[in-house]
Amino acid sequence: MRRVRVRNVTRGGYLAENAGMATNILTRFRGLMLCKVLPPGEGLVLIPGGQIHMFFMRIPLDVIHADKQGTVLRVLHGIKPWRLGPMVRKCRIVVELPAGTIARTGTEAGDLIALEDR
Repeated sequence: MRRVRVRNVTRGGYLAENAGMATNILTRFRGLMLCKVLPPGEGLVLIPGGQIHMFFMRIPLDVIHADKQGTVLRVLHGIKPWRLGPMVRKCRIVVELPAGTIARTGTEAGDLIALEDR
């Protein structure tokens, strides 16, 4: 699986130093299911993005929805297991992060994120 860093260009910091890329139907569906822990600095980028599910998840996640240019459209704080995330219009990139990452980095709608090769 390709690995990237997810940078918040607007705020000047990294949301994830080591994020996997889920770019096909199987890797996007599986996502982080059954993951027992997601350490700080890790994450998963789903492309193309859209609605997420938290079925079979064991941990809450922060979720960022962004358009194809990387503009953050919506943020979700600590979405709990066994939930279905919202449909976000024009979303093409979803970033799943450890709960608390969005608040720690001050990320909000309108920020610009970038994916950088590791």
